[in-house]
Amino acid sequence: MRTVQNYKDEVKAQAEELLRKGIPESILKLNKILDAPQFKTRVIEVKQDINIPIPDPIILNDLPPAKKTKFDNSISKDGTRVLIFPSGAIPPNKHITDLMDIIKPHIRKLVEDAIVIKMWISFMVPKIEDGNNFGVSVQEDTLGEVQSCESETSSYSEQITRYLITRAKLISKIAKYPHVEDYRRAVQELDEKEYFSMWLTLSEIRNRYCTLHDVISKNIEKIKKPRPSNAGESLY
Repeated sequence: MRTVQNYKDEVKAQAEELLRKGIPESILKLNKILDAPQFKTRVIEVKQDINIPIPDPIILNDLPPAKKTKFDNSISKDGTRVLIFPSGAIPPNKHITDLMDIIKPHIRKLVEDAIVIKMWISFMVPKIEDGNNFGVSVQEDTLGEVQSCESETSSYSEQITRYLITRAKLISKIAKYPHVEDYRRAVQELDEKEYFSMWLTLSEIRNRYCTLHDVISKNIEKIKKPRPSNAGESLY
């Protein structure tokens, strides 16, 4: 039967393997991805045409007198009624969604790795005693860094969802008000912003791995053996 201690031992072994091999490999892999063509694309190449045609304007003055007073569902102060797109479904920006498919597994992996490291440090926190607590404070500071990494990385997924929802709303506006060029330009600006955000997100994931590895490596002795400690030492 699997015991709690067995689980703790597995977490400790997994965390130490991450520090020894997993995190350095992730950093090198992320550096390679950041050097790939997808993340060095010129902004102009990220643009994608919106497949919603601009209809010919309706000149009301040319309508016969009898039709001027008749209510037309296609003309209203609320814009054009959209029942179906004449050109079919409007696809997302493939340049951006391809980057999302690359980034999302790394977001998940960093969160999972942070959870393992957080549990590993927590298991090594000694019982509460008076005095000789410098090593414990090192553990607590490192835990704070890991928890910050976990929460901030989790927010990257929400950012992706917000972008997709915002773009969908803008596309709906274009369909409803096809003659308003600002909505079309807003979609292009949003795509360019998200492209930069995807590059920044992947860079932040890489940097988070580097920070965690650096802080833990420099303080590994105090993290593993918080007592006894020398009062003159400090957290890097």
